[in-house]
Amino acid sequence: MEEDQHDADVSPTPSAVFDDDSHNMTDIPQNLSDEDAFKLLWEMKMRKRQGKPNLPDTVTELSTEDGCKVYLVGTAHFSESSRNDVVKTIQEVQPDIVVVELCQYRVSMLKMDEKTLLKEAREINLDKLQQAIKQNGVMSGLMQMLLLKVSAHITEQLGMAPGGEFREAFKEAGKVPFCKFHLGDRPIPITFKRAIAALSLWQKVKLAWGLCFLSDPISKDDVEKCKQKDLLEQMMSEMIGEFPDLHRTIVAERDVYLAYMLKQAAKPLELPLALGPEPSQRMPSVVVGVVGMGHVPGIEKNWNNLLNIQEIMSVPPPSLATKVLKFSLKTTVIGLVGYGCYRLGKGTIKLMLSRPLVQTYLHKYTNQIF
Repeated sequence: MEEDQHDADVSPTPSAVFDDDSHNMTDIPQNLSDEDAFKLLWEMKMRKRQGKPNLPDTVTELSTEDGCKVYLVGTAHFSESSRNDVVKTIQEVQPDIVVVELCQYRVSMLKMDEKTLLKEAREINLDKLQQAIKQNGVMSGLMQMLLLKVSAHITEQLGMAPGGEFREAFKEAGKVPFCKFHLGDRPIPITFKRAIAALSLWQKVKLAWGLCFLSDPISKDDVEKCKQKDLLEQMMSEMIGEFPDLHRTIVAERDVYLAYMLKQAAKPLELPLALGPEPSQRMPSVVVGVVGMGHVPGIEKNWNNLLNIQEIMSVPPPSLATKVLKFSLKTTVIGLVGYGCYRLGKGTIKLMLSRPLVQTYLHKYTNQIF
């Protein structure tokens, strides 16, 4: 599964694409041929696209050698103002592609309503922990749950679910004729695994301690002040400031990945034959990127570089400290089970061990340890 995902993400085409099929048809006359309807929709889009768009201050304009334009909207993930910035930018430039700072593992937030997201963010339970560990491994799973705790803390303080700007981008992209929607972030399991591999055992313990005891109050004014640096990333930066390798994996490497995906999206478009008799008409594309404000400087820095994401997509093997911790956790579990069986008595133990399911599980568990 993970190898397939790796291959998909490093290919020239973005890993996850949603084609919009729900365009606004209210202004199209009835009984038009497909070709005429296509031309009309295209003309409507070009008329709405502003030559000199009136854009929010949070938008950075980038361009390619082919003349393609990228309008990069820097957002705060818990900001209502950021949602409005995204809507205005998409309406002004009528993009061909919208790219957001999400990966396929987080795409579910696009179609969940605000109440469901608030509930999910506040309810961090044992089932979610087990699922995270099963998907990402012990250390990466624990790190993911601790980061969810940070997000839940902000959610609880503000009564606002994260990712509102991405949901607005998804909705607005659906209103623009022939607009595609791309997921532009590195898969989160790879980010977590690389982050964990960059830390020593003591650093992992220290970081976990800081995340577990996060309790500072946050106001909506604090969020808006963080429009110059995303709130969640600012809080993380303060906690990981003494861990430069962690900052590299969580922020700097993703800057490179996001820049790469934006550049892949910003390619000249080959226009359909319905728009003219010439067989291979091409025109510069217009792209809107929606990312956390903290990633904007890094994307700008890498924009004109020749980018290769193969290295930052690899997952280092587990360190000795991780293996020791994993072994210790499993040994503790086995010890507790053994003690429980001892308390139950020998007859109960023999009965349990005689079960084929128990024997299969113990055989598998022993092989994993040794």
